[in-house]
Amino acid sequence: MRATIARWSTWSDRVAADVHYFGIRHHGPGSARRLLDALGALRPTTVLIEGPSDASDLLPMLADPAMVPPVALLVYASDDPARAAFWPFAVYSPEYQAACWAVRNGAAVRFIDVPAAWGLASGDEPASEPEAEPSDAAEAPVDEIAVRLERDPIGLLAEAGGYQDGESWWRDVIEESPASDAVFAAVADAMAALRDAAPPAEGREALREAHMRLEIAKAAKEQEGVVAVVCGAWHEPALKAKVPLSQDRDLLKSAPKQKTSATWAPWTSPRLAFQSGYAAGVTAPGWCGHLWETPREEVTVRWLGRIVQALREAGHIASTASLIEAQRLAVALAAMRDRPHPGFEELREAAIACLCHGERLVWETIAAKLLLGDAVGEISPDVPLAPLIEDLQREQRRTRLKPEALERELAIDLRSEGGLDRSTLLHRLLILGVPWGRQVDAGRSRGTFRERWQLRWEPEFVVRLVENLVYGPTLARAAAGRLTAHFAEAADLPALCGLTLSALTAQLPDAAHAGVERIEHRVALTSDCGELLSSLAPLGDIVRYGQARRTDAVQLETLFVRILSQGALALPYAVRGLDAEAAKLLRSALLAADAAAVLAEADLTDWRAALSTVVEDEQAAPLLAGVAARLLYEAGTIMPEAAADLLGRMLSPGRAVADAAGFFEGFFDGAGERLIYDPGLRAAVDRWMQELEAEDFTAFLPLFRRALGNLDRMQRRRLLDAVFGRGGAGLQGRAAAADAEAIWPAHFQRLTDILTARPAQ
Repeated sequence: MRATIARWSTWSDRVAADVHYFGIRHHGPGSARRLLDALGALRPTTVLIEGPSDASDLLPMLADPAMVPPVALLVYASDDPARAAFWPFAVYSPEYQAACWAVRNGAAVRFIDVPAAWGLASGDEPASEPEAEPSDAAEAPVDEIAVRLERDPIGLLAEAGGYQDGESWWRDVIEESPASDAVFAAVADAMAALRDAAPPAEGREALREAHMRLEIAKAAKEQEGVVAVVCGAWHEPALKAKVPLSQDRDLLKSAPKQKTSATWAPWTSPRLAFQSGYAAGVTAPGWCGHLWETPREEVTVRWLGRIVQALREAGHIASTASLIEAQRLAVALAAMRDRPHPGFEELREAAIACLCHGERLVWETIAAKLLLGDAVGEISPDVPLAPLIEDLQREQRRTRLKPEALERELAIDLRSEGGLDRSTLLHRLLILGVPWGRQVDAGRSRGTFRERWQLRWEPEFVVRLVENLVYGPTLARAAAGRLTAHFAEAADLPALCGLTLSALTAQLPDAAHAGVERIEHRVALTSDCGELLSSLAPLGDIVRYGQARRTDAVQLETLFVRILSQGALALPYAVRGLDAEAAKLLRSALLAADAAAVLAEADLTDWRAALSTVVEDEQAAPLLAGVAARLLYEAGTIMPEAAADLLGRMLSPGRAVADAAGFFEGFFDGAGERLIYDPGLRAAVDRWMQELEAEDFTAFLPLFRRALGNLDRMQRRRLLDAVFGRGGAGLQGRAAAADAEAIWPAHFQRLTDILTARPAQ
């Protein structure tokens, strides 16, 4: 009996202060508004908020006027920043408004949930209160109801109220209903009934609630005056439960340890939505923000006004008369559905019908910006940030690049100082694994002074920056440090050249110098022709277009010539004795190297001599011999008459069919338009095809298709006319075509199928 009395006296001691509980919905504008009214009436001296207790020191910073939501509390493991967790706050989040109220009114404020370090140490990702998933089941067995009580308690309340999902019910009954002092009491009663029917909390949820009970008891004992507890509505009954202190302490005594760091980071409005994967999110963050900032009586008309404005900005016609009809339809839909007023669903359907003329695709062009929003938060300069995040914010201000949540295009002129600075920033971030910008058509526009980017900011980029602190405290030093580390890991010469190109593009001269030294060392040690040739493309870009980046490419020009010479010496030996797969790999390197050498305006005498040697070498892989002949023909080293003779010899009946096909593929793959304009080449190919056996011709049909695949419809028609003497070729041409069809009927039809892009029968 004494033990029992002592136990319950311990409970009474820990709730000595006047404690009031406010069960809210995370990111609920109605909950936030009601909470402010309740706090103003109660005037608590202490405000306790559901959140990681080891980050309580940062909580008052939310009230700084320079802190513009949405923002997120970022906590990460000090020894492994990749293990991190976010707690987002919007301006309409009840927790955010409670913290700001406490600071403005001189009340103590702190978090009471389990420390973030516990989850980071155990590998469990901490998260704010998950919301229920919608459910359409009208009736369910007892065991199924028990499961749903654990996973979707709000959904059951919604069904009892005649709603299809918990989201709509909560908005109508709690978020968007007229102000009422009884809302929090009603929510508490409903949650208590649900908790009584639900299975007891286990695992992490039990730990969280035990920790919050202990923190509430501690505050009630230490603080004078009224204590306000702001928590997820589902937790309120458990936090009020009379559980002995010793029981909660026993549950928490084996908590893991982990050293952590914490700061505030910008968040984005779209990442507050369910669709982003955020379990505690809302369906339409843009709508929630509209509810928070708009007077109740003007919510409907102002939202429709925003829709009209968005449609007009997108180039659509939206009249005032249509707006009025949309407002009437939205009200009628809400009445038909027995809802107190139109929600964003009714307004969306009314807008599609009246403003988008029934075209849902028109609505989709503006829906993302309206429903998800495009806001990106801002962090106060007084917030202690990780050095790389601070440097990023400085660079964003200097280059006038503002992070935005929705994708937008950015065109950059590298000839201007500002354009070059923006490009440099984006390239440095790419090196650090932060793809804020994605370059569009990088391969096509590399030779110009312009770049096109698609920009979109994601909150996770902050974590990636923190991970790169091991390389340096600024973006430039961190990018250089990361590249230097990658230099040591690069397995081949092309990788080294690509990294060096990245260093020069990002204006990192020290890293570029280190890369050049490693390239020189690697070139001195390698005799692999494929490796040498594959490295020429990135080096050629630097040599040819270095002026746009204002880089000194003299040393690289010398290195380029050296690698090209070594590749030319190694090529005649590298093309021998290769299987089909190895020959295709070397072909890609050969074509890229030749293109790079031409663009870099290098001395090609030795290179062209090496290609000529390959063409005449009987031991060379036929595919590569065809490629070499093609490059020499395009360069004018082999004249048209000589090319026709060469092709006739390489496709002669005396050669193996597979060898002839390999040469044909190398010479014509992707360059079939030559057959339109060069009668000599066309005649040589025609003779070879007519001499093929039927089964050989059928086997090589995919090869022919691939060689002619780059021709457009008109070019194919012109080639057909040239081959079969049509289009004004006269009686002699038509007779030749008739003879060809008579001698070679199946082949004639199949070739016609190839050139007209019809599948072969």
